[in-house]
Amino acid sequence: MDADDDFYSGTENYSDYADSDEDDADADYEFVEDAADDSDDLIFRRRQQNYSVLSEADICKLQEDDISRISTVLSISRNSSAILLRHYNWCVSRVHDEWFADEEKVRDAVGLLEKPVVDFPTDGELECGICFEAFLCDKLYAAACGHPFCDSCWEGYITTAINDGPGCLTLRCPDPSCRAAVGQDMINLLAPDKDSQKYTSYFVRSYVEDNRKTKWCPAPGCDYAVNFVVGSGNYDVNCRCCYSFCWNCAEEAHRPVDCDTVSKWVLKNSAESENMNWILANSKPCPKCKRPIEKNQGCMHITCTPPCKFEFCWLCLGAWTEHGEKTGGFYACNRYEAAKQDGIYDETEKRREMAKNSLERYTHYYERWATNQSSRQKALADLEKMQTDDIEKLSDIQCQPESQLKFIIEAWLQIVECRRVLKWTYAYGFYIPDHEHGKRVFFEYLQGEAESGLERLHQCAEKELQPYIDAKGPSEDFNEFRTKLAGLTSVTKNYFENLVRALENGLSDVSSHDAYDRTSSSKSLGGKTKGSTSKASSSDSNHWSCEYCTYVNPRSTTICQMCEHGR
Repeated sequence: MDADDDFYSGTENYSDYADSDEDDADADYEFVEDAADDSDDLIFRRRQQNYSVLSEADICKLQEDDISRISTVLSISRNSSAILLRHYNWCVSRVHDEWFADEEKVRDAVGLLEKPVVDFPTDGELECGICFEAFLCDKLYAAACGHPFCDSCWEGYITTAINDGPGCLTLRCPDPSCRAAVGQDMINLLAPDKDSQKYTSYFVRSYVEDNRKTKWCPAPGCDYAVNFVVGSGNYDVNCRCCYSFCWNCAEEAHRPVDCDTVSKWVLKNSAESENMNWILANSKPCPKCKRPIEKNQGCMHITCTPPCKFEFCWLCLGAWTEHGEKTGGFYACNRYEAAKQDGIYDETEKRREMAKNSLERYTHYYERWATNQSSRQKALADLEKMQTDDIEKLSDIQCQPESQLKFIIEAWLQIVECRRVLKWTYAYGFYIPDHEHGKRVFFEYLQGEAESGLERLHQCAEKELQPYIDAKGPSEDFNEFRTKLAGLTSVTKNYFENLVRALENGLSDVSSHDAYDRTSSSKSLGGKTKGSTSKASSSDSNHWSCEYCTYVNPRSTTICQMCEHGR
């Protein structure tokens, strides 16, 4: 697989920083601590090479290879091979199975004739089967069946079929009683160049659209296709156009959230039901015309818009002519309070309160989902700017080769990927059942730890790096910054690996009765509890290891330089 197919990137030139030729059985991406000092070390490595991105040239080559294979094995022409493969959705193994099981049946179904139905003479005159005019034999053409038609009738027949769409790929002889297939050789011979090119385009696209192992990238304007190893587990695909999507459902990449959850979330975001919930929670119908009215400020005296102009009380919905000082004035309604005590408004208010609570909960998750989406887009733009402009500038200022500044690109790649993961965890959290309280507590703990680590990394890469880019000359503490940023990248990667692993397992290792114990005891990624002593701190009196992120800090510091937790 090409390096372009790797981890998220802002341009197509990240092959310098990523390589998909190595596998990692434990994680989708792996941080290598000493990568900053070795340009050949890998920062992000895919768990398995389960797909390949195909350009149009790649598709044509694969198509030609399959045609040649069938032609050689079955000892038939290339045109016949193409017709066979097209009929069986470009599945070579199925063509072999069906052909050797019953060749005659396959020929009949596909329209491959072993011998002509009618004899086609080489000289003399014949009548065209469409226009019924007589032509010399060298002016008539026929498919494998031998039914003769003039070139103008053939051209009109083929052009009409091509203009009707991809159905032209299954074109048969114009004779109503004949099922002989019309191959690409006839198209190239008789159709105008424009129509022939359109037919070729349909033919190439059929290799993707009819092949269950291949799909087009769903990004707007992208012409790449993806060949996928079905059943390989991880469905996330990164196209060369920089768009990442899920092979299974064609939505944007959403690991670790499953496709069903994403489908429900996307539908909910676009569903009209949320509009109705908002209307129910934030408005009341006019008692006269029933149009919904939103009250966002002011007193309880409401006047409906023209032509209705009905005046009523916002609380009890009664006519305002029946209200006054005795009913509580402009900012209260004694009638409403009395009716509420009698239970008259209980059901209506209960429905409105339930709708409001549901809307507030949905808004909570949606706003954070959307915020992380916009943050990811900003991070992608910053990554591209860093790659194209700032790295070269920083290299000149700090007098260091660009290969020694890879840790910055690695940090931004980590940020982009973590923003994607974090975004979809909010969709996951929305659908955790209310009765599974333990899972919710554990999920929110893992999510909070991951989000906190990501914010620290993002802050460091975005804000703390800028002074070094704007500096007039080399900075003495730049190597300390390198260590900090690389460490934060590693720590954040660990947090998100834990989060992804837990969600993909359905939070199966937690139950309601031990959720609180887990959140209070699992305060470190390495499984250490508060009060535990790290090997580094016991073996080296000049350093201490953070209980939260395991980073080894100088003894003189009291706050962890990575996660900013106290000693």
